[in-house]
Amino acid sequence: MSRAPLTVPPGYGDPVLVRERVPGGAEEIAGNELFIREVGTGAPALFVHGLGGNSTNWTDLMWMLSDRLHCVAPDLPGFGRSGPAASGDYSPKAQADVLAELIEARFAEPVHLFGNSMGGAISVQLAARHPDLIRSVTLVSPALPDLIPMRTSIQLPIIALPGVGEKIATRIAKLPVEQRVQATLNLVYADPTCVPPQRVAEAQEDARALAQKPWVGEAFQSALRGILATYFDRGPEAPWRLAERIKVPVLLIYGQQDKLVNQRAAKRASRHFLHCRVMVLPHSGHVSQMEHPEMVERAWRHLIEPYA
Repeated sequence: MSRAPLTVPPGYGDPVLVRERVPGGAEEIAGNELFIREVGTGAPALFVHGLGGNSTNWTDLMWMLSDRLHCVAPDLPGFGRSGPAASGDYSPKAQADVLAELIEARFAEPVHLFGNSMGGAISVQLAARHPDLIRSVTLVSPALPDLIPMRTSIQLPIIALPGVGEKIATRIAKLPVEQRVQATLNLVYADPTCVPPQRVAEAQEDARALAQKPWVGEAFQSALRGILATYFDRGPEAPWRLAERIKVPVLLIYGQQDKLVNQRAAKRASRHFLHCRVMVLPHSGHVSQMEHPEMVERAWRHLIEPYA
């Protein structure tokens, strides 16, 4: 697969049908109670959400690919409707190990793996450590070490400090749900005014539900610290070292207006994955699979499916 930059194909920004959430239910995997959404028939695919997100971050893309893929998206331990991590460990490696158990329990063949942000970091861990379980990897704004961090992401190490993050979280929790959700949308979308009202209402519903779960704050802080710890790893298990061990086709998608992951990280990432294509979307932020699912769908169908 070529590492050449890709141009945006015709149809960019086509209207997307706003569908209902993919149905799901609770299952026990490796001692963890996971809420798992599922739709479609065909080759198995696993979708991994980012920090503070949940399985609904993949709603539109899952519906779009459901004619070709058996799409499965869990709420990671500690997030969404899932229970806390049975091990108490929210690091990318620990989350990847739980997902490996999920794949082995659910599927008889390797999966197409999709990951966004923290889910991208987890996906690298999963694909490198369990290569027999993975058929391809699609990463959307993956949270991998960057020499040129964005101004907004520079604040993350401060939030991760013991005691500091908890105080900030307590202060944020006192804000109205509508204000909290809008602040998140402003951060992760290039154009938050384009978010369908149905999706805004769903996000507000999720935020209210999360407020009732006592482990959510700890899960968020621990997961953030786990990601940052990988940024300073210089050993054989460092994220870029793990990336070099991935032999399956990889698609890297970045948003040109991402406020958290610098699009220039695409160049470095392309040097570490053996078989990869890179796409930078000019009018997209940190969650391209939500903001422009039609583009992510087309990219996967044209750049991954024929080769995996």
